[in-house]
Amino acid sequence: MPCRTIAVANQKGGTGKTATTLSLGIALAHRGKRVLLVDTDPQGDLTKSLGWADPDSLETTIANHLGAVIEGEGTDPREGILSHKEGIDLMPANIELAGMEMPVLMAMSREQLLNVWVSPLKGDYDFILFDCAPTLGIIPVNAFVASDSVLIPVSVEYLPASAMVGLLNTIGRVRRQINPTLSVEGILLTLFDSRNNLAHEVEQTIRDQYGSAYRVFDTVIPRAVSAAEAPSVGASIFAYDGRGKVASAFERLAEEVVCRG
Repeated sequence: MPCRTIAVANQKGGTGKTATTLSLGIALAHRGKRVLLVDTDPQGDLTKSLGWADPDSLETTIANHLGAVIEGEGTDPREGILSHKEGIDLMPANIELAGMEMPVLMAMSREQLLNVWVSPLKGDYDFILFDCAPTLGIIPVNAFVASDSVLIPVSVEYLPASAMVGLLNTIGRVRRQINPTLSVEGILLTLFDSRNNLAHEVEQTIRDQYGSAYRVFDTVIPRAVSAAEAPSVGASIFAYDGRGKVASAFERLAEEVVCRG
């Protein structure tokens, strides 16, 4: 099976993007898939959520690799990859990535830098997931160029129309100009509270507005206290509350993702 690369992105914060990247990755690993998670957010939330509480102390991160590509240095793309006890690998990020914005913008083939780094790794993995920062800047665009598809987590706590339009327009521009095979993996509804009427209204609105053009996953990720607590102890939802409703939902999501392939 060829490696599938998926960017997990939404320019709106608070949508469960990092939790989706982490939990989907581990759920795929439960299915015997070789998975690499790539943190491309300078805040390093994915790195912290997997137990590396001080990303700034890490010697090698994605920023180092982007810098090496810009300078044309022949470094090992595997350098700095961390192995996690739950069966996935991680390329971490820290605040140094914020300092890469300008060098990336000034680089030749600036949208291709992440793709240049990750391409040699595709033979080692079945899935590579990029956790994108909540912007539509040059580094998330790099993730789109390096990906086969974009998975869009959307919180059902608000109507996300304007953010969705901007993100989908950016995906469309990347497809037309740089990566013609880029697709939308699907729209994932997150932080769903079944007791909340607004949540049901937002779900129906998204399915009505976008369901004819894009896949809206059948799986809905529920809101749960355990899901909010797990990152603070550096554990996945599977390690923290493996029999809970959120873990079960991500197992179903992984099945939908695998079946599409």
